[in-house]
Amino acid sequence: MKILAIIPCYNEGESIKNTIENLKEKTPDIDFIVVNDGSKDNTHSVCIENNYPIIDLPFNLGLSNAVQTGMRYAYNNGYDMALQFDGDGQHDPVYIPEMAKKMQDTSADIIIGSRHLQKGSRGGMRGLGQILIKLAIRITTGKKLSDPTSGMRLYNRKMIDKFAHQMNYGPEPDTLVYLMNNGVNVVETSVTMQERKAGKSYLTSLNAINYMLRMLISIIIVQWFRIKEK
Repeated sequence: MKILAIIPCYNEGESIKNTIENLKEKTPDIDFIVVNDGSKDNTHSVCIENNYPIIDLPFNLGLSNAVQTGMRYAYNNGYDMALQFDGDGQHDPVYIPEMAKKMQDTSADIIIGSRHLQKGSRGGMRGLGQILIKLAIRITTGKKLSDPTSGMRLYNRKMIDKFAHQMNYGPEPDTLVYLMNNGVNVVETSVTMQERKAGKSYLTSLNAINYMLRMLISIIIVQWFRIKEK
């Protein structure tokens, strides 16, 4: 099975080298592509200096567009699975073979690396947001996801095609709800994630609140107006 790790990056120059070297060490058989989402730091130069394959977007287009760019690369190059993998070093590559095996064993379309299968959500505003989003997903799909905001996700070839060519397919919980309501099989597996060691997350407290509200509105209201797939 050909697996591609898609690494969307925005200003991850301080952490991208360690992230990729860790990926190469633990999963040497997996290919990767860095999608540089208009970074203003040295992300591009670090990748060039270390001969990392990279796609540079002309300016900051956001996570959805960066992931879609990686999905198009995966689709055009015939990959069987594509992994969304953060550039900040929080995701541990050691779980990738287990995720791939679970996808094959369960016929899942998407495997989510969950931080919360064995322990509850974190505290604070982000933890509250997680709880509300999980509740909204349970109400609208009848199914339970323990970590719908996890950025560590493995997609099969069918999902690569959809995310590569559908403009409204973003790597967010509202898209998961839409897909699950259209028969897509989403399965979780337990993973442990590290704390960010360098750089700065864009999810400030204010951004976290805005994100939570936007996801709740989309999950509870907007999804019902999206065209159902045949």
